[in-house]
Amino acid sequence: MLIEGLRIANERNEVLKTKILNDINNGDKRPNATIILVGNNPASEVYVNSKIKASSKVGIESNLIRLDSNITDIELENTINALNRDNNVDGILLQLPLPKHLNEKKFINLIDVKKDIDGFTLINQGNLFQGEPCVNAATPQGIINLLEAYNIDVKGLNAVVIGRSQIVGLPIAKMLLDRHATVTVCHSRTKDLSLFTKSADLIIVAVGIPKLLKEDMVKEGVIVIDVGINRVDGKLIGDVDFETVSLKAKFITPVPKGVGPMTINALLENTYKVSKNK
Repeated sequence: MLIEGLRIANERNEVLKTKILNDINNGDKRPNATIILVGNNPASEVYVNSKIKASSKVGIESNLIRLDSNITDIELENTINALNRDNNVDGILLQLPLPKHLNEKKFINLIDVKKDIDGFTLINQGNLFQGEPCVNAATPQGIINLLEAYNIDVKGLNAVVIGRSQIVGLPIAKMLLDRHATVTVCHSRTKDLSLFTKSADLIIVAVGIPKLLKEDMVKEGVIVIDVGINRVDGKLIGDVDFETVSLKAKFITPVPKGVGPMTINALLENTYKVSKNK
């Protein structure tokens, strides 16, 4: 069965839109998210535009701060600190990747944790791993939302996460563990990937390698979540060989229109969440 991420995201966005409209009618301020975009990375431009468009549809005000690619450390630091102090700004998003001369971890962690809608700060990620309330990174939260929308209970499942990034792999592994799945994390140094994937009930792939997961690497009835977005010959394809793996999968996400829309929805919901917690 195809997991329709776009449809689920649209449904959740409508619910969020209604909540925001009701809040505004009751005298609350419209939620605000400010995006910082450094340089002109084409992929970042597309993603930022999608975030701004989606924000507008649900009633979230979004502001975009464009900064030159050769900006200095102190200039970016001053920009983030000014937004931290601005009571009109509910959420701050620093679009990644940054130019090479800027330390991503440093600037992510300058963001006030109460305004961290990406869920990337040490405090939010530390709270996740301590089992404390936090803002979760948008892609892992979007994946959890998708699984729940299709009534997929991960309790007791053998789950394989391919990829160990701080943005997707590690947080989704922890979120699956919290829901009582048995989790194996594989990565670029894993010696025999298929040894793990062949016995998996649930596979989440987030490595950015086109068609990495193939039909002979999975069992019948597997659940496959494809986080990959790769442009090959002008087409967007995932990390899964969809045409063949889908023949064996019980559930599978497409690329595009799978995890991507759910990521943006989770980001919008994070913005709403931080605006209510101020």
